[in-house]
Amino acid sequence: MKTILFIFCLLFISSRVFFAQDTFSIVAVDSVTGEVGSAGASCVDLFQFGLPSDHFLGKLFPGIGAINTQAYYVPTNQNNATNRMDLGDSPSEIIDWLINNDVSGQPEIRQYGIAALMNSSPQTAAHTGSATDDYKNHITGSNYSIQGNILLGQKVLDSMEVRFLNEEGDLACKLMAALQGANMIGADTRCASNGTSSLFAFVKVAQPTDVFGIPSFVVSVKTSNNDGIEPIDSLQTKFNLLKGCGETSIHENTPFDQRFTVSPNPAWDYILIESKSENPEASSFVLYKLNGELLREDCFTSAAKVKVTDLDAGVYIIKIKSNDVVYTKRIIKQ
Repeated sequence: MKTILFIFCLLFISSRVFFAQDTFSIVAVDSVTGEVGSAGASCVDLFQFGLPSDHFLGKLFPGIGAINTQAYYVPTNQNNATNRMDLGDSPSEIIDWLINNDVSGQPEIRQYGIAALMNSSPQTAAHTGSATDDYKNHITGSNYSIQGNILLGQKVLDSMEVRFLNEEGDLACKLMAALQGANMIGADTRCASNGTSSLFAFVKVAQPTDVFGIPSFVVSVKTSNNDGIEPIDSLQTKFNLLKGCGETSIHENTPFDQRFTVSPNPAWDYILIESKSENPEASSFVLYKLNGELLREDCFTSAAKVKVTDLDAGVYIIKIKSNDVVYTKRIIKQ
């Protein structure tokens, strides 16, 4: 009887641990800005699992690097990879360590992509286990690693690479472009019947000054099986709310500080938005999470006091529209 219960427990644990196969993803670093980033998507219905986020498969180390852990995902392997990155190991050293120290002795079913800045120079490495579900492969470049399994074919990875390399925007823009390269029905073959590439998708980027675990840019989308909603398209919509790419970039801009003040920043209980104009005009503001979720919106003329007590610590985006011009600024909630 004890033997039967033991086997049952093993099967139960396996069903909870080995569920995730992040089917296509990319990690990359920017040696000029020091940014590190991760993006990915998969045909896994995350609503069925109690996970901390829908971008958990990518780990960012501000100013250092990024690791994507996928294919029969096990948190312990990801934690071990995190520890090796913290110890200063190079991407190839981390890969070697993970292969030799897999938590269940099965590196042949795992897939990893790692990019890091080693003495300010980019290095990359990847691992695709021989028993990872087909089609599987990875591509590494000077500052990026693209990997996938259960794919429609090599064209998914090739298209991601082309879009990443041809995008002229910053790292977040390049990662979003890479995901668009995989925006094809059945990119993850399990989603062919759903008419989508995947069921969830994410992009996140950390600045060198960010705190580990709180990247300054995160946008993600998760959908359910049979919704028929393309998550990469939905992700692009959220992405566009937070920033533009190329000539339409809407990073924090000097005109904002010329027209308005936001204080205190960092904030604890509230932020005060004030117009610097002697004859202030009717304006409106919106406050967003980095994932595009709308938190606050209102109209004001000379000033507006916005309560932030209930918000989690982190980075938020505030946009003010005045005379059809949009002014954008990041705020930090302590």
